[in-house]
Parts: sequence; C-alpha cells; structure tokens
Amino acid sequence: DLNIHKTLARILDAKKAMFESGKGFDWATAEAMAFGSLLQDGFGVRLSGQDSGRGTFSQRHAVWVDQKDGHRYIPLSSLDRKFQVLDSPLSEFGVLGFEYGYASTAPNTLVLWEAQFGDFANGAQVMIDQFIAAGEAKWLRVNGLVMLLPHGYEGQGPEHSSARLERFLQLCAEDNMQVCNITTPANYFHALRRQLHRNFRKPLIIMAPKSLLRHKSAVSTVDQFTGDSHFQRILSDPNAPADKDVKRVVLCSGKLFYDLAEARDAAGDKHTTIIRIEQIYPFPAEALVKRIARMADLETVVWAQEEPKNNGAWFFVEPLIEDVLKEAGAKPARASYAGRAASAATATGLMRKHVEQQKALVAAALGHKE
Repeated sequence: DLNIHKTLARILDAKKAMFESGKGFDWATAEAMAFGSLLQDGFGVRLSGQDSGRGTFSQRHAVWVDQKDGHRYIPLSSLDRKFQVLDSPLSEFGVLGFEYGYASTAPNTLVLWEAQFGDFANGAQVMIDQFIAAGEAKWLRVNGLVMLLPHGYEGQGPEHSSARLERFLQLCAEDNMQVCNITTPANYFHALRRQLHRNFRKPLIIMAPKSLLRHKSAVSTVDQFTGDSHFQRILSDPNAPADKDVKRVVLCSGKLFYDLAEARDAAGDKHTTIIRIEQIYPFPAEALVKRIARMADLETVVWAQEEPKNNGAWFFVEPLIEDVLKEAGAKPARASYAGRAASAATATGLMRKHVEQQKALVAAALGHKE
C-alpha cells in the first residue's frame, strides 16, 4: 500500500536481482543485511546522522516515504522494533556525544553515528579526543560505538574529501580502537557484525566510501557473506600475478585500490601485486608478514595513498611496514611513498588539478610513466 518513488522502485528491483543471482551485492545492501541479521540475532541497531534515513549519497533507503501522503515506512522495523534510524541535527559535538553515551549504556546495541561527510567530524573533535579514544584508559569504560565517516578523493574539494584519517591513527595505542578503510561490501558486513559478536567492545572508525557505493567492481557474492567467511584485515589482489613473478608490491587502503588495479591491468603489468590494508589499526602485521614472505623475488614495496603526504596513513604505517619487511626476510628494507605532496589543505578545489594529481600518484605507485 506504499506509493514509493520510481527511483526507489528501480533500486528494489536491482536488490531483488542480487538475491536471485547471488551476485553483485553492493555496499548499501551489505549494510542492510548486517543490520537485519544482527536484529535476528537478538541485538539492537541504532543509526543516527545528518541524512541517515536516505543516506547522504542516496544509497541507503532505510526509510521509505509514501509519495502521496508522506508517511514513512522502515522495512527493518518489521524484523524487530529495536531498529532505529534517525536524521539528527547539524551538531556533531552534541549528537556524537549522545551516541557515545548511548553505546556505553547499551552494549548489546550496534550504535552508529554517520557524518554527512567525514570532514564534518571536526566539529566533534573534543568527543573523539576525550572520550572515544581515551575513555577506556581513563575510566575503564568500554564502548562499541561505530563512526561512519565518508572519505575519499573525488575532486569535491577540501571540505568534502578527508575524514582526517591521520588524526585517528595518531590517537591509536593500547588497542583502544579500530580504524578501517574497507573496500568490499562483504568485508563491511563482517566488520559491523563482529562489533557485537565479540565478547569485548571497542570503538570502530570506518573511512566510509562515496564512489564505491556504486562502483561496478566494489561488489560481493553471496558466498562472501555466508559459511566460514569473516572479516579480512588484508585483502589480496584478485588479478595478482603468481607470487614467484611478483617484483613490486603496492600497499594501499580504500578506494585507491580500484584505480591502481585498473591502471595496472590496462598496462599489462604482470609483476605488480596490490595488497589492501582493510584494517589500519590494530595493524595486521602478522598477516602481512605471511603474505610478503611468499614473494621470493620481491624488489620494491610502495605505500600508496590519495591523501597528502602529511595526512593519511603514511607516517603511521611507515615504521610498521619496515618491521614487516624485516620479519618477512624481504629484500627491500623499507617502503617508498606514492601520493600527493604535503599540503596545508586536505585537497585541491580544482577538478582538473585533482585528476592530474590522481593520475600522477597512480603512475608513481605502479612505477609506470604517465
């Protein structure tokens, strides 16, 4: 009896095709499955943010609105009334503080706060510094709050590109929180579910995607959600050369992987493999050592990132990668850097310059000529 928007009808048809084929599951569908399965497991789910019902990028559609009389329908509420999705005011400090308190008192509810763009978490920096990063060390108060911070360089300018990954990493110590930059819908699904299925609670900071919400390659198959599947802290390259042929390893996180893989494949490069660090903290050193150790003829290791050199993960991961290479017995002693030059602003405001910078950093990471 709901008069839904014609665009939503097309989206629902696409979702039906995903379930019928078992292929092509996108980010929003994986998220809905994580929420729904947690509800069926007996947990609660609470999501708030400035455009959470629809999703800032019109991807979520957790709330459906009748186009004739305006009444709202929330599909996941049919599973359990413990699902809440709330469009909150433009007050990051107040809302994030409230959600942190809510998560403290409701450890069996998945509590998520989503920034409209990750940059806007700036307005809640006091909550992040004083409570989310330090609450367990100061007061022995555990907390499983999830922060979804849309992050990624797509030429949208300095106020809509960076969730300030570097700030969160600088606050990381003593296993106080988790910081992830995830590239597949299935891995996102598992990251959300493990928040509640673990027997402990830690804040989870996710550099959430923008363009990957609809990227043709950023999809998952049904078997990646079911059976023995689980969250993977590192992800190998599906089109990688055999380990014996690898000369160059490019380490990265987030959506940059897809740009690198596309350029590598277009160039016919048969000696470069790209490894995604899906969880940057706690750093997956043990898994990475095992992966690197299998490449006997490895000559070069590169850390590639979209952010300027003084931002992003580079300063955090550089010594950790050096330790990994030493333990793996690799020929390269250190990783080199490929990315934007140091900058006072997080991103350029000119699309033309953004495109030039992106092409240059991809070429540098792969060792190709522009």
